[in-house]
Amino acid sequence: MKRIVGRFLEWTVLVLMTVLATIVVLGVVFRKAGAALVWYDEVASILLAWLTYYGAALAALKRAHIGVPTLIERLHGRIRVGVVLGAEAVVITFFLVAAWAGWRVTQVLGEITLVSLPSVSAAVAQSVIPIGALLFIMAELISLRDVLATVPSNPPQTDTKAPQL
Repeated sequence: MKRIVGRFLEWTVLVLMTVLATIVVLGVVFRKAGAALVWYDEVASILLAWLTYYGAALAALKRAHIGVPTLIERLHGRIRVGVVLGAEAVVITFFLVAAWAGWRVTQVLGEITLVSLPSVSAAVAQSVIPIGALLFIMAELISLRDVLATVPSNPPQTDTKAPQL
């Protein structure tokens, strides 16, 4: 499952980056030619948001987000599992709220369209919020097993004898 989701996210990020770069280059070329595209900046900003959400889900799947791995590595046994599960609960709760809020945003937008492209619904553009949040949650849950697998089964043994001088 991790490999399939990872490939999907990698390809999605690659396509979004390619399309975004192409649109920005076309926008610059047309502007220099004196025939500016009225839609390119709005579409580019939407694509950047989509790239951010899908890229964040990919980073979550690879456990590449900001964290405190040194602290986690120093913890052992139940303490480590508790800290990891607590952090996961906070992250997943945040993204559940983001998914719900994003869904509400898409409902509020209703029939509103993009300013420069009236044929495109603003709800479609903003749909990345709930979709990206759910992808992030999925990535966290899929990669959680890998994190928990690194928990040592036995805590480190400490030497209780006093050092000899």
